[in-house]
Amino acid sequence: MDPSKSKPAKPTLTEGPIGKTLFLFSLPILLGNILQTLNGSINSVWIGKFLGEQALAATSNANIIMFLLISAIFGIAMAAVILIGQNLGAKRVEEAKKVVGTSTVFFMVLSIVVGLIGVIFSRDILLWMNTPHDALELAVAYTQIIFAGVPFMFGYNLVMAVLRGSGDAKTPFYFLLLSAALDVILNPLLIEGIGPFPKMGISGSALATFISQLISFVLLIWYLYHKKYFLRITRNDLHMLTLNWTIIRALIQKGLPMGLNMVVVSVSNLILIQLVNSYGSEAAAAFGVAMQISSYVQMPAMAIGGAVTSMAAQNIGAGNWNRVHRITWTGVMFNVGLTGLIVAVIHLFNRQAVSLFLPTGGTAVDMGVHINNITLWSFILFGIFNVVAGVVRSSGAVMVPLIVSGIALLFVRNPLASFFGHSYGFDAIWWSFPISFFIAAALNILYYRFGRWKKTRLIGAPAGS
Repeated sequence: MDPSKSKPAKPTLTEGPIGKTLFLFSLPILLGNILQTLNGSINSVWIGKFLGEQALAATSNANIIMFLLISAIFGIAMAAVILIGQNLGAKRVEEAKKVVGTSTVFFMVLSIVVGLIGVIFSRDILLWMNTPHDALELAVAYTQIIFAGVPFMFGYNLVMAVLRGSGDAKTPFYFLLLSAALDVILNPLLIEGIGPFPKMGISGSALATFISQLISFVLLIWYLYHKKYFLRITRNDLHMLTLNWTIIRALIQKGLPMGLNMVVVSVSNLILIQLVNSYGSEAAAAFGVAMQISSYVQMPAMAIGGAVTSMAAQNIGAGNWNRVHRITWTGVMFNVGLTGLIVAVIHLFNRQAVSLFLPTGGTAVDMGVHINNITLWSFILFGIFNVVAGVVRSSGAVMVPLIVSGIALLFVRNPLASFFGHSYGFDAIWWSFPISFFIAAALNILYYRFGRWKKTRLIGAPAGS
């Protein structure tokens, strides 16, 4: 008998104490985010120490491009999470498997397209970004290899999203751990040519990431079939590997705005780094390091936001609206406490943290310390926005969070950064962060309280209360 027809979706997110359930579900996501960010930070240390500030500036520019081009795929994955979660909350396991099958085909095609775009147009985009001349060739070499691995990287991320949508956050963490460990080990070996490995410089760092993600993805697929995961596509389910246009329509209608939300963030960062690049390689390196450190500060908000999206989606499918609201405010409180704690710790060791990535003799360290002093605390406000937006999106209401992000970043942060920079100098640019994050949080809370997001419909029954 097909396990999908005999076994319920477990673990369920519609039962048990909310605080404990949210904590236990978000903890593996948080640890996974820590692993990914720590992985990137360690690789930045290798690159900065072995290859210098120009190479570090190159990877900062390259990573922003990658974030931009993968946004289209991210939105589809998140839409699949919501569809799967609502179907499982309503006990429609076969419908959830249909979402998995269609998402797999659609996602594979999109990932190949995005990877090709990244490989072919890397140099053109880097030139448009005003990448410092002394970092351009390094950035091109790094970017092209990274994007060659996009289909494997985001195949893995789709599987991870499906698991989280069904309530399993532990399995993705284990394979993230494997990927991060391989990447950290391979980076210095391929950068410096240690032992039998060739000396490849910055290309070696990119190849290490490619290899580690490929191995992790293949082993994750093998593991799920070995364990007979209840949403896997079996031989009898091959007909589900098709483009079901009803599901495709929902994935596009809900996924495109979420992907565009990442595009908004990426475009905003591209505009910002274009401004920062005009101050030279040291400024670009300082900005890259400050953003690397801020990624740690954002981790609780991202983990809790991901957890509340999965939890709220299942509870919306089950019609448990009182539980949905309690999930929201429990998530907000968790974010304020955890993000505030991380901000306080990093402020105590600000200079030491920045010095991990940069040579101590230049001015880039002082620049990075200054950026952190102004921006870090404002990520508490970003976290409030992210958690509330996660619940709103879990109903399928994706447009307003996108509009709020666009207003806060493109029409508040970037114009203010440009104005402050040109009027008061480099040090004043960073006040644009707390102002824009405050506006984003306020607007999203107002929509949560007074908007009609609960009336949004996906496939099948209405999600509204």
